[in-house]
Amino acid sequence: MPRPARLFAGDQLRTLRQNAGLNQAAMAARLGVSVSYLSQLEGGVRPLTPSVSAALRRHHPGALASIEDAAPTLRLAALSDALADPLLPAPPAPEAIARLAAERPEIADRFIALHAALRAGEERLQMVEEQASGGGGRKPWEAVRDWFHNAGNYVDALDRAAETLASGDALSSREGGSPVWAPAFTGEQDALAVALTRHGVSIRATDRASDPIAAFDGHTLTLDATMPAESRRFQIAHRLAAIAFASEIDAIVATAELEGDAARNLLRIGLANYAAGALTMPYTAFRAAARATRHDIDRLCRRFGVSFEQACHRLSTLQRPGAEGIPFYFCRVDMAGNITKRHSATRFQFARFGGACPLWIVHEAVAIPDRILVQQAATPDGVRYVSMAKGLVKPSGSFTRSPRRYAVTLGCEAEHAGDFVYADALDGRAQPTPIGISCRLCPRVDCDQRAFPPADRGISVDPDMRGTVPYRVV
Repeated sequence: MPRPARLFAGDQLRTLRQNAGLNQAAMAARLGVSVSYLSQLEGGVRPLTPSVSAALRRHHPGALASIEDAAPTLRLAALSDALADPLLPAPPAPEAIARLAAERPEIADRFIALHAALRAGEERLQMVEEQASGGGGRKPWEAVRDWFHNAGNYVDALDRAAETLASGDALSSREGGSPVWAPAFTGEQDALAVALTRHGVSIRATDRASDPIAAFDGHTLTLDATMPAESRRFQIAHRLAAIAFASEIDAIVATAELEGDAARNLLRIGLANYAAGALTMPYTAFRAAARATRHDIDRLCRRFGVSFEQACHRLSTLQRPGAEGIPFYFCRVDMAGNITKRHSATRFQFARFGGACPLWIVHEAVAIPDRILVQQAATPDGVRYVSMAKGLVKPSGSFTRSPRRYAVTLGCEAEHAGDFVYADALDGRAQPTPIGISCRLCPRVDCDQRAFPPADRGISVDPDMRGTVPYRVV
């Protein structure tokens, strides 16, 4: 008797968890699996097992029935996606794919699993670079970064709570009842500041170069007066979120599988920052404005009173089930090429350690502040992306302190170019720039910008032959 076909339902399982307001740790405990195993289930690497299905039947019977009823459709979609991988030859006709999924589901599931394992192997290869750096286990900031990555950079409970607070009377200004996402004008007290004072917190400014940009002693929030207005608003929103959503943040941190107080406190900061972004850019209003402007970031900045970086970061978090925004990747790069912030809702991958591909336009943007650069690029798997990058300078407010210089980049897969205003600046006839994750992970053998050979490939050295690098990748 043939074995029953296995069911891969990663997207549906993730949507179920997010709609239930659960993080991965809480959902894993409910299903009786580890967080890493749940990540594999949600990533489509593993199928639903009988024990997982039994747990779903106990806790979410309606959802399991829906998943099982949709099994043929889910299988066909997953098989079509796997066969469309640019690394493979041209896929069969849709009719042939549908026939394979319907008549030989066990073979279809096996191919889906193999494809997921291939993608997972590519991600594990990134660990080679981290090991090559001489690092040991994950550092606290790496653990927190991975937590947000596993959460899809979307925290449903906080996002919805922030949107509710932002639309309520508690966040209306005294003068005109403006919503929190309307920037304050001259003579108008910002609604965020008003709301914070209602929690018994006073706000004062300091311009001493030795002071931190923000400090809170339990009663007074002290802010660096030299910060741009958008940065001050964000710091006020951060403190308001930390107070208003303390119970939600505590619950998330309590179930996060993090080791040490440093990682847990970093997660608290990250969650309060996330909620601050959701307060200043409420999900429904921000998503609608982003679509209406074709994701014109400068217009979004004016509309919501936020900085360029804040708007870019928020666009990468619009992953609410049933109301998703365009899948974007976002990152911030410093003058040395270090990636200091990163997230991808696309297939685009970032190096876990060190810098990125030198052909990526974000590096050029660092050297040209306040100018937007646009690039069409292709990764080794053949996927094309449209990227926007802008160099930014955060003033220090003092001659004795150097300003911070960096660049941010936001990009999407080329199929969404029509909804990304920056793609209008591209020449549709030009070939995309071939980029990779990093030199240690890039399989391209003919790149003139290569700094190191690939970590998983050998090299051949001919003393009598010299190219742009003194070896040939084999």
